[in-house]
Amino acid sequence: MEEQIVCYGCGVAIQTENPEGLGYAPPSSLNKEAVICKRCFRLKHYNEIQDVSLTDDDFIRILNSIGHTQGLVVKIVDIFDFDGSWLPGLHRFVGNNKVLLVGNKVDLLPKSVKPNKVINWMKQAAKELGLKPEDVFLISADKGTGVKELAQAIEEYRDEKDVYVVGCTNVGKSTFINRIIREFSGEEDVITTSQFPGTTLDMIDIPLDNGASLFDTPGIINRHQMAHFIDKKELKVISPKKEIKPKIFQLNEGQTLFFGGLARFDFVKGGRNSFTCYVSNDLYIHRTKLENADNVYKEHLGDLLQPPGKDFVESFPELVAHEFTIKEEKTDIVFSGLGWVTINEPGIKVVAHVPKGVGVMVRKSLI
Repeated sequence: MEEQIVCYGCGVAIQTENPEGLGYAPPSSLNKEAVICKRCFRLKHYNEIQDVSLTDDDFIRILNSIGHTQGLVVKIVDIFDFDGSWLPGLHRFVGNNKVLLVGNKVDLLPKSVKPNKVINWMKQAAKELGLKPEDVFLISADKGTGVKELAQAIEEYRDEKDVYVVGCTNVGKSTFINRIIREFSGEEDVITTSQFPGTTLDMIDIPLDNGASLFDTPGIINRHQMAHFIDKKELKVISPKKEIKPKIFQLNEGQTLFFGGLARFDFVKGGRNSFTCYVSNDLYIHRTKLENADNVYKEHLGDLLQPPGKDFVESFPELVAHEFTIKEEKTDIVFSGLGWVTINEPGIKVVAHVPKGVGVMVRKSLI
C-alpha cells in the first residue's frame, strides 16, 4: 500500500491535482525529504495565509472540538453580506467560550454611515440569530483599520487561552489573519503543526505567549452566499473594492430595477418615489417596466443583464420572489451578498427577486 505523504507544516494529506484544494503541493516537491503544502509554504515564506474551504460536516467536527476546549472564538462576517456570511448554529457549538463578533470591510461603507449604528445593528442581528457576542468590532482587514484595537481586545478577552478565528469563504478572514500575524509575532517562522482532534483538517497554529495559540480554521462554504452562483471574475464585479457610491433612482410604480442578472427589484405600488441603491460601483443596474421585466430577463440574461455571464446562464438558479409592504420610513431591503436598496417612505409595496437559497431581509435603514 502506498504511503500517504502529509504536510510537515499542518499534517494535512498532500495532493497534487487541485491547486485550489486542501493539501496541494506541486508534483516536483514530492521528492523532497519534508513536503509542505502550498498554504503552509505561503505562510512560512510570505507570512500569508490562503483560505481553503471545507464542507459543513468538517466544520461541525471542528466546531464541536472547539466547544470541548477553552478559548476565545473570533467570528468574522462581511458587513455587505451579513446573512450570507453568518455561520448558522455557531452558538450551539461554542460551549461556554466567549465570542467576539467582527464585521469586516468597513472601508467600503459610504462615509455617511455612523460606525456605532452599524455596531448596534450587528448586535441586534446577532441576538436575533441566537448569538450574544461579548463585544462587536468593525475592521478593514484590507486597509488595516481597527485591527490594532481588535488585537488588543483579543489579548484582553482571551485571558491567556487559545483563540479560534472562524468565518465563511470570502469574508476576508485570511487577510485578517495575515494582519494579526504581523501584529502579534513579527517572526518569520510562525507556522507550527496542529493536528486537530477528530479531523485531518489543518488548523494553522500561530503561537501567542505562554503556550497559547491563535488557530485559523479553514473557511466555511455557506450555501446562501451569492458568490456560489458566479465565477471568480464576476465575483470581482459584485464585491466592492472601494467606498460605495449610492445610486438614486426616481421610479414610478410599475417599474423594475435589475442588478445585473443576479437580482431584481419591483416597485409595485406607492406613487412616484426615490430609491437609493448601495451596491458595488461596477454592478450594472438596468431600469425597465415591470410588465416587460420577465421578458427582458428571459431574453437578456447573460448579455445586457450580467453577471452571470453567458457560460453560467444554463446552470443559474431561477429567481424567487419575496414580497414586502414597507410599514416604516427609512427601510432597507437587503439582497444578501449584493448590497441593499433604501426605501424612504412607508406604505410602499415592493417585490425582491433573488436566486433560490439566497436571503433577502428588511431592516431599519443603516444610513
